[in-house]
Amino acid sequence: MGVEIREMTILDYEPVYALWKESGDIGLSDADSKEGIKRFMARNPGFSFVAADEGKIVGAALSGHDGRRGYIHHLSTAKSHRCQGIGRSLVGRCMYALMRVGIGKCHLFVFGDNQGAINFWEKVGYDQRVELVMMSHQIAGE
Repeated sequence: MGVEIREMTILDYEPVYALWKESGDIGLSDADSKEGIKRFMARNPGFSFVAADEGKIVGAALSGHDGRRGYIHHLSTAKSHRCQGIGRSLVGRCMYALMRVGIGKCHLFVFGDNQGAINFWEKVGYDQRVELVMMSHQIAGE
């Protein structure tokens, strides 16, 4: 049957969150609660995808846009399913969805010590922007 890629729904939350957590390379916070992801997906319908193998979630990408730029917030593939093109396919789906609504550039964040992720993103066409510094301000609760 093979791996099926489809749009993510909030019903996928528990297995997707478990996949993200299991990866150990994704920074999860209170914003990634079920309610937070539900709000994000409501504002960005049709931009996030999952990969399922015989019904089991083996990959997921959380993606959206702010009207100007696209963002991929979390991408992960189960360790058992890596190096099979699943991550690349999920990224392709996200990029196509963004392109369809006129978004011409997509950003993402990677931990600086996650060389495996940096290598992956470079292979799929992303450039590392070392001239930028990310700055954050905590408004509440995270």
